[in-house]
Amino acid sequence: MTAISLSDDQAGAYDSVTELLRDAGIDLDHEALSPPRESGENVLAITGKAGSGKTLLLAELYKALERAGVEVVSGDYESRKRKDRRSLAILAPTNKAASVLRLRGVPATTIHRILYTPVYDPKYEEIAEWLAGNADRPEVEGLTDEALDRAYSFYQGNKSMPGALAAAGLRGSDFITGWKRREEPLDVGFIDEASMLDDRQFEDLKEIFPTLLLFGDPAQLAPVNQSGAMVFDRLPSPRVLSLARIHRQEADNPILDLAHALADPELDFQSFEQMIERKSKTDDRIVWGQRVEVDLMARSPVLVWRNATRIRLINAFRNVYDAPMDALLKGEPLICDGIELPLKHRKKRLDLEARGLIKGAQVVYLGEGRKPGFSRLHVMGAEDPEVSAASIVKIEKPDEEEPFIPFAARMGATFLHGAAVTIHKAQGSQWKDVQVFAPDLYVAARTGRSEAGQALWKRLAYVAITRAQDRLIWVVRNRLSKPSEALRVDDLKRMTKPELSLTAPAGDMI
Repeated sequence: MTAISLSDDQAGAYDSVTELLRDAGIDLDHEALSPPRESGENVLAITGKAGSGKTLLLAELYKALERAGVEVVSGDYESRKRKDRRSLAILAPTNKAASVLRLRGVPATTIHRILYTPVYDPKYEEIAEWLAGNADRPEVEGLTDEALDRAYSFYQGNKSMPGALAAAGLRGSDFITGWKRREEPLDVGFIDEASMLDDRQFEDLKEIFPTLLLFGDPAQLAPVNQSGAMVFDRLPSPRVLSLARIHRQEADNPILDLAHALADPELDFQSFEQMIERKSKTDDRIVWGQRVEVDLMARSPVLVWRNATRIRLINAFRNVYDAPMDALLKGEPLICDGIELPLKHRKKRLDLEARGLIKGAQVVYLGEGRKPGFSRLHVMGAEDPEVSAASIVKIEKPDEEEPFIPFAARMGATFLHGAAVTIHKAQGSQWKDVQVFAPDLYVAARTGRSEAGQALWKRLAYVAITRAQDRLIWVVRNRLSKPSEALRVDDLKRMTKPELSLTAPAGDMI
């Protein structure tokens, strides 16, 4: 069994997963592997609200699979010698969601990243094979023994191949020559934040993984155009395991107390706000905010329901920082809104997406690139965050149909401003401090709308509240504070591993 003590519902789910994996040729009890079996589609969902222990269970299952000898595929390197090995990939829909798992020691990557595999220069692939335990220590021209020692030491503590090679003094453009679409399927996939999956993504994942474990929260918002349903809602009931016990509540977490109070069908919006105000008087982790704190918006967006509110807050943020109309300030937050490239530039699209610029990615602007229309960017939560790319930045204006574009390349990654985001877009992300714009949720409550049998405002509030790790600020008035300092980028250096540039040799990507 596992090294930690599991609750009854966690232990029951662990046993069910163990049985599923045994049928697939992975015996966790005896740490034995056999070739994959043609057993058809194996999908199991583990659901539970925030604090129910889904992430803990995922982490323990990952450790058990690794002990059994299953190779963990991280998305940053895949050995050519793995043909006869059993494999596991741990995935999340967004960079931020994957980074939350990595901070807990789970080598997660994004769903998109696993669809593509990096192509390594043969010279440096020898180092990667050695670090992965598949080859003897190589001798590489231009790299000293000390550099290889640094790479080895880094990889032992953090299973990131690009990070290890960066520790040896290499740039991404030295060892990654391109990206290719995955050709071979993998064995087992763990999907965190599975409530965010749409049907198309689910079908894509089933093509790659014969065995899929979905970890999701049924109280969150369903993907747009899914009619309030999540992919695990369509699974037969024996294939859905529910974790009911709320473990983190036992640690006296007022944020989770509020989130779970929303399950009360008798609770109305006014009573809920009164509950928040009472808690704010006894616990500094809950703040009854009279205004939006602008200092927090640069790294932790205000969460809103209405798009019009989002646009107004973004423009207010830029105004208080005296941001010019024709340029971005270093440190301004952005949200990737997709990639605008013709089909003939498919390889460039793969480069951008593989490096974290997928739709919904949070990005901080670091300054102009070497060419007009290019930007230097920090992708929040990405394993290798520093990127330079052709950019199309759109600043939406209140009551104006067309956005203002301060600068743009002819084609490339498109961005919206990220000082405020909708609660839908915030799913899968977490921040230490979260500001929720309560007047928007009041409007949602007044509409009387519901989703999947629950009042819409309650689902919105639940998702918004559970984005907060340490502190929840419930903003009750339409006001904005003044900044205490200018926008900055030096704080980003402390968030990353040794800096790794994944730019092309010339410094910019299309």
